[in-house]
Amino acid sequence: MADLKYYDVILKPIITEKSMNSMAEKKYTFSVNPDATKNQIKEAVEKMFAGTKVEKVNTINCDGKTRRRGMTSGKTAAVKKAIVQLTADSADIEIFQGL
Repeated sequence: MADLKYYDVILKPIITEKSMNSMAEKKYTFSVNPDATKNQIKEAVEKMFAGTKVEKVNTINCDGKTRRRGMTSGKTAAVKKAIVQLTADSADIEIFQGL
């Protein structure tokens, strides 16, 4: 297992209509490092965003899609998503506020 620092765990936020609707329930979706564990994701969110407390973390491993260009075929990169549920008394994550 790779030695990941907390700033290497979360790659980017995922901004879709479904993820924006779940923000009302304090659920935030992030693209994370494929080697990251749930405990590492929880620690990274609490360190990167002040005042947040994570209740639970759900992860999704998405395999890469097969793509073709003529006879040549290949796969896109596999990604891992994390849906982070914050506690009721936790502060909101600031990067999603203006969207």
